[in-house]
Amino acid sequence: MKKDFLSIIDLSKGEIINLFEQADYLRKLLREGKFLYPLKEKTLGMIFRKPSTRTRLSFEVGMYQLGGHPLFLPSQGLQLQRGETIEDTAKVLSRYLNGIVIRTFDHREVIRFAKAASIPVINGLTDLLHPCQALSDYYTIWRKEKNLKKIKLVYVGDVNNVCNSLILGASILGVNIFISHPSEYKPDEKIISRAKKFKKAKITFIEDPIEAVEKADVIYTDVWISMGKEKEEKERRQIFKPYQLNQDLVKKAKKSAVVMHCLPAHRGEEITDEVIDGEKSIVFEQAENRLHLQKALLVKLLGSR
Repeated sequence: MKKDFLSIIDLSKGEIINLFEQADYLRKLLREGKFLYPLKEKTLGMIFRKPSTRTRLSFEVGMYQLGGHPLFLPSQGLQLQRGETIEDTAKVLSRYLNGIVIRTFDHREVIRFAKAASIPVINGLTDLLHPCQALSDYYTIWRKEKNLKKIKLVYVGDVNNVCNSLILGASILGVNIFISHPSEYKPDEKIISRAKKFKKAKITFIEDPIEAVEKADVIYTDVWISMGKEKEEKERRQIFKPYQLNQDLVKKAKKSAVVMHCLPAHRGEEITDEVIDGEKSIVFEQAENRLHLQKALLVKLLGSR
């Protein structure tokens, strides 16, 4: 039976840890110049309605390194652009491909596609969720501290799709997550409700970022103006200004704290140059780990161990 990955809660804690272990194994092989080809002669279609750097490249390169063949399918080059339904597209592509990654706006579009498809569907980002990002972020943290229950993760800034997926992931893995955001931009109540259904959920909301980062192990931020929010740019820059991740804020956390950002970064806005390029930053290691984790995910969904 096919398995989709539309949200991080589609996986159990055991499945997630197993992916982390496989990602470490694949990471080690790559560094040694060794390759396995469990996805030889398999194809991955990638339907993208939004621009992408890390998601696209990590899946394309990962599929190639696993022996498979990635096909980039920009939406403007498909009959979707001329009115063909999501369901018809899913049924046809299921007869050509072994898996699909979709990056789009409306989360319901991914759900509809997965219901109609007979092959695994991966959510490459929607306005609601970014599960691939959160999964590889927790892999990055896990590589620093295997006991994730010890971690205090503080997310500072806009409660967006990345934050939503981090909240859901924290609830599965038992991570103690703090969200610091301005009162004008509230979290999605459905996401919070869903996260709290997990017994391990430890979610705290603190408006004051200085109070939030106290004793933090990980400080995480993202852009203030996500794709589709450009009309709110001027207002958002003003409201989120106190939530900038700068040296003064980082100093309030543990001395051993690390800084994360899913990229792309708007340097000088949500994060300063000295922080993203500083000794506490693991931002580019975090970006690299998209490749290793997504290779493990592809093997799980499309192939065999």
